[in-house]
Amino acid sequence: MKRITRVFIPGALLLAGCAHPAGNVPFLVTPPEIVDHMLRMARVGPDDVVYDLGSGDGRIVIAAAQDFKARAVGIEIDPTLVARSREYARRAGVAERTSFVEQDLFQADLSPATVVTIYLTREVNLRLRPKLRAELRPGTRIVSFNFDMGDWEPTAMTRVEVSGRATPVYLWVIPPRGAGPPSG
Repeated sequence: MKRITRVFIPGALLLAGCAHPAGNVPFLVTPPEIVDHMLRMARVGPDDVVYDLGSGDGRIVIAAAQDFKARAVGIEIDPTLVARSREYARRAGVAERTSFVEQDLFQADLSPATVVTIYLTREVNLRLRPKLRAELRPGTRIVSFNFDMGDWEPTAMTRVEVSGRATPVYLWVIPPRGAGPPSG
């Protein structure tokens, strides 16, 4: 069984619900059991490049590098969270396999990703869907906690118990060009 390392991120609970003025989504903390489940569901491994869109405090990026030996990139609009994420990655000993970019996720180049993780809102997911379909290569996995992408049927969906509530985690795989769900 794979050993999962927990990264203590000071003040994470205090940050929950804070939003950057230019952002579309407040920073919501992804529970550790969901982080692990998302990365396992996407079958992340050492050859993957994981992009976490709206990476917040960097916990998914750090876990991908630390527990799954992947390279990982966090895209986050809030410069304070980007700076904290870099420091947490340094403390966790994975700074060389991680990077954090202060950028609007809609402006980021996603083409290097083999896995994309998101914990946004359904509305943002729907706006993001055409970008994912246009920029990601066939076979790239997308995992979303709690929110679907409308009529784009997921490849898989599981429910994970968090604080007494079963919450969904969705997986999509980018299909070959010219196949799959509507782009809009």
